[in-house]
Amino acid sequence: MERGAIPLETCPGGLDLRLTLESGQSYHWRREDGRLYENAPGGWYHTVVDGELLRARQTDDALEWEATTDAVPYLRRLLRLDDDLDAIVADGPDDSLLREAYAAHRGLRIVNDPAFPCLISFICSAQMRVGRIHAMQTTLAERFGASLEIGGGTYHAFPTPERLAAASVEELRECSLGYRAPYVKETAEMVASGEAHPDEALGLPYEDAREFLTRFVGVGPKVADCVLLFSLGYLQAVPLDTWLRSAIAEYYPECDRGSYRETSRAIRERFGGEYAGYAQTYVFHHLRTAGTAEAGE
Repeated sequence: MERGAIPLETCPGGLDLRLTLESGQSYHWRREDGRLYENAPGGWYHTVVDGELLRARQTDDALEWEATTDAVPYLRRLLRLDDDLDAIVADGPDDSLLREAYAAHRGLRIVNDPAFPCLISFICSAQMRVGRIHAMQTTLAERFGASLEIGGGTYHAFPTPERLAAASVEELRECSLGYRAPYVKETAEMVASGEAHPDEALGLPYEDAREFLTRFVGVGPKVADCVLLFSLGYLQAVPLDTWLRSAIAEYYPECDRGSYRETSRAIRERFGGEYAGYAQTYVFHHLRTAGTAEAGE
């Protein structure tokens, strides 16, 4: 295993690893002490990408890592460590809810997950709490993903499209996917056969990219926006989930235009356009964690 550290001073605007990985964006990092979504500081997290194991934890002044390869380029990409958070906040609208969310969750970054795992996780997200979504993705990895035996531990990659396509609907239902099981299987079949891949949305104009992703089974505009924001780098995407619709109703009623497309356009403009997805992510996490129980969407 290789080891190293990324000084937090090289991450413009800082980093809060726990907030970033436990804010409902990514379901492909595991917290090794089992305290995911418990609002507990510290802890090692790990993921498997490109067959490489990456482990990371945050200290007062660095992001420490252990990995089967040089983890620095992976971590900088997966955690978007080069995004200038201070500049993004400064360029956003002067808004009381956003000011409150940014102040409460400083260092929360948008993730950059691999596209296929991100797509599958958000197909599974409908009407689900974040903890249950995470548990489903962990079960899929443990049951159908390649395993790595390293240092006495066993780590699991997310399944390939081919492996999920080969699974039966009943096997997928056994992973607690319920009615989402056929959606996952059919989408995996589309990717495995070469019919379509979420990466093909890259480079398309934003709304065209969202429309492209809706060709996958179980993907509507909200799930498509999640994939665009948390995997494909469309930082203007604003997924209109339950929490954002609640925020619109209470704080931005003028942005409710009656349809997903038009409401999306209005709230993106209200949130500043280019980095509207950052505003969405902070508001989502702020509203979700303000309640007394872990919430879903």
